[in-house]
Amino acid sequence: MASGLSAIFLANRAALLRFLRARGAGDDAEDLLQDMWMKLEARDVGPVADPLPYLYRAANNLMLDRYRSSTRRGKREQDWAESAGGVMADPGEDMAVDERLILAEIVENAQEVLRDLGPRVELVFRRFRIEGVGQRGIAEELGVSLTTVEKDLQKAYRALTVLKHKLDTE
Repeated sequence: MASGLSAIFLANRAALLRFLRARGAGDDAEDLLQDMWMKLEARDVGPVADPLPYLYRAANNLMLDRYRSSTRRGKREQDWAESAGGVMADPGEDMAVDERLILAEIVENAQEVLRDLGPRVELVFRRFRIEGVGQRGIAEELGVSLTTVEKDLQKAYRALTVLKHKLDTE
């Protein structure tokens, strides 16, 4: 059972979600709330005098951080593309053949690991991490709960972490 700040977060989750959407988070609102929940659970915040305003401020700050990061990333990519003559180069062009083969094998191993987890987990991972679809959108698309999507992502992350450790020790 959640207590303290976590309980207030859970009780006001819907209102925080509306707040983020109204502030322009759009489809990222669910992901922002998930990040906020993870941060709340990971930290020992201690007593907060006004917990609800604290949560709204934290949600707003998280949204602003993501916006700034996205803006910086876009600017960096634009600057890089312009410095390359406006054409995005194929990253594999400057790579040695053996490096390409190793990377292809790693990708194949990762795809196999995800396939072994089942089609839904593989689809959820691909839609979220590769195609950039929000967790809520994936849940609606598949007709499952948001919690199911989160658990599928956790399964995929755990399996890929095991694969990474295996590859690192080889």
